[in-house]
Amino acid sequence: MLGRPPRDRSLRVGDVLHVSGRLFTARDSAHRLLAGLIERGERPPFEPVPDVVYHCGPLAVRDGASWRVLSAGPTSSTRLDLYGGAAYAHSTGGAGALAARAITEVEGVFWLEELGMPEAVWLLRVHRFGPLLVAIDSAGGNLYREVAQQVETQRRAITERIG
Repeated sequence: MLGRPPRDRSLRVGDVLHVSGRLFTARDSAHRLLAGLIERGERPPFEPVPDVVYHCGPLAVRDGASWRVLSAGPTSSTRLDLYGGAAYAHSTGGAGALAARAITEVEGVFWLEELGMPEAVWLLRVHRFGPLLVAIDSAGGNLYREVAQQVETQRRAITERIG
């Protein structure tokens, strides 16, 4: 899952997009560390990319002096909603190896020793990362809420039919 795709306020639920440029990964531990630093008025050891945070714990290997990402599938991230931004894009789960193909470079890895590979912050350069589905937009649209409402309506109808 991606939090805060490009700052384009015209993104709406149902839009499909690809991201090119820089993004960084952050899971639970990294978000907590970043939030703590911000609360204390401290700066992180890297410049957070303002546009895109990818909720992912990549699997990577050393390739000489650099890293090569083998898999970069999304983590379920509703638990990270409190850290979210104006829009939220959904990345297909189970396709981590395919997602890794869009990563052109690992620009940096932070807190690797402290947090371990999946929880570390990975600063990545990507080209046409996606397709991503806008699931929450800055206008209040929320695909997850819409689907939950439809499921509840259908559940009630089925329960009524079968008694």
